[in-house]
Parts: sequence; C-alpha cells; structure tokens
Amino acid sequence: MNKDNPLLGILLMLGFCFVAPMGDAVAKLLGGLVPLGQLLLIRFAIQALALVPLVAATGRTWRMGARILQLTVLRTLLHILGIGMMFSALMYLPLADAVAIAFIMPFLMLILGHFVLQEEVGTRRLLACAVGFLGTLLVVQPSFADVGWPALLPLGVAVNFSVFMLVTRRIAKETDPIGLQAVSGVIAVCLIGPLLLLVPGDILPVMGWKTPSAQTWGLLVASGLLGTLAHLLMTWSLRYAPAATLAPMQYLEIPIATLIGFVIFGDLPDPLATLGICVTILAGLYIVIRERAMMMASRQVPQPARPAPTTAE
Repeated sequence: MNKDNPLLGILLMLGFCFVAPMGDAVAKLLGGLVPLGQLLLIRFAIQALALVPLVAATGRTWRMGARILQLTVLRTLLHILGIGMMFSALMYLPLADAVAIAFIMPFLMLILGHFVLQEEVGTRRLLACAVGFLGTLLVVQPSFADVGWPALLPLGVAVNFSVFMLVTRRIAKETDPIGLQAVSGVIAVCLIGPLLLLVPGDILPVMGWKTPSAQTWGLLVASGLLGTLAHLLMTWSLRYAPAATLAPMQYLEIPIATLIGFVIFGDLPDPLATLGICVTILAGLYIVIRERAMMMASRQVPQPARPAPTTAE
C-alpha cells in the first residue's frame, strides 16, 4: 500500500490538467461527426486495446476482489455517464465555458472528502471554494442565456465526477492504475456495445452508427488515447494524495482550456464569463497557497526548550 506523497500527487494532477482539455478539444471536433454512443464505444475500446496488452506484457495484476470489482463497475458507469454529458455539452458550449462551469466539482470534492472520507478540510479552504463556486455561476449565466439547458450539463458532469473521484480514491491504493483502467475499458465496452446493437439508431439517434472517415478515425484514436492518459494521471494522483489536496490544483485546467479553445476554435469567454473564470481561478490559487503553507508548517519540528541554568553554571 502506497503512502501519501502530496507533492507527487499534485504533479500528476497537473499533468491531468494539461491532457484532459486536449482530449475535450478533440471531442468537440468530433461533435456531429459520429453519434454519441459510437463515440463512447470507440473511446473505451481504444482504452482497452491500449492497456490490456500492456497489462499482459508487464505482468501487472488486474484481478480484483468482489468489493473492488463492484466499485470498479460503479466507477465505470460514472465514467461513461460523465464523459457522455461532457461530450454533449461541448457540442453547444465553448471549451473554456464548459470546463469552467464544471468547476463546481472541486467544491463538491472538498465536501465529500470531509464528510465521507473524513479528510481534514479547513474553514478557509471551504470559504475559498464557495467563492470559486460563485465565480462558476457567473460563467453559467451567459451560457444559459445563449444555449439554454445544455449549459447545465457541465454541472451534471461536476456532480458525477465528484462521486467518480471519491470512488477512485476508495480503490486507488488497492489497485494498479493501469490494470484498473484496462478493466474499466473492457467493462465499458461490454456495457455500451450491446446497447448499440439493441437500440435502433432511428429511434434514439445518439445510439446510431456512422462509418468514420480516415480523418475521423484519427480524431477518435486521439480522443481515446488522450482520455486514457488523462484518467491514468488522475488515478495515479489520487493514489498519492487526498482528494481535498488535489481538488484546488484542478483550477489550472481552466486557463489551459481557454488557451486551447482560442487556438483551435477561436473561442474566448464573454466579459461576464471572464470575470467568473478569474474569480474561480483566484479562489483556487488562494487554496493552493493555503495548502502549501499548512504543509510547510507541519514539517517544522519544534526545537526542545533549553533547560534553565543551574547555580553550578
């Protein structure tokens, strides 16, 4: 069982913050090219195809006890639902807006980490995350006015992935991250594949099938690989650090997503959304600084008091 290593966990989460928006950008490019069910099936199939041979070649274990397997199935269902909602949101919203709205998630993670995992969460961090949540609402308002209810999909993503990360934290120290992702990919294919066969696309268009072009196949492969790497980084980070420590670091995903969205799609948030993003980032940075100060204080070892001089001295 791994001991907590907050610095390593934070570095891994930073890697996630760079890779995840790139995967979201590829998913946005795929919007409208293939139905959602097909996109999800291929995304998880690529995850399984990439990791199952790696597990076999390196001798990693993917055997799980009954409790871990049940949690892994739950985690996979949450993963499918969360990615499905995020991919749907990206069809309507700019990349930066979708990511920023989803950033109610770190606030929810702090609450869940405190009440479910009994992780220590200070009042100042809770207040800072509440301010960050208010910033998120500033982003929701113009997006909701523009596209209606799809602007709420990232809020669903946030709730879903808060529970997803909580479940991941429960099992991360008892499973190999690559083995866990390989098993999750296989489970997802087994769940989504039969649905595509049983549900006609003319009745439920999102469960249809379109033959991808060569360029679309390239985007599908990239989406699967980037998504797999992102969630490996996230799983590894939770292996070494509590959710309450990692949650604030994810705020860095917002400016990264904004830059990627501008470079690829030419999208920039409007003034109100920009204000909300700035408020959210500042709240997150405060939490990071506060976390670092607490870590440094905990490392200081008090010096023993010098005994009072005796008359012999």
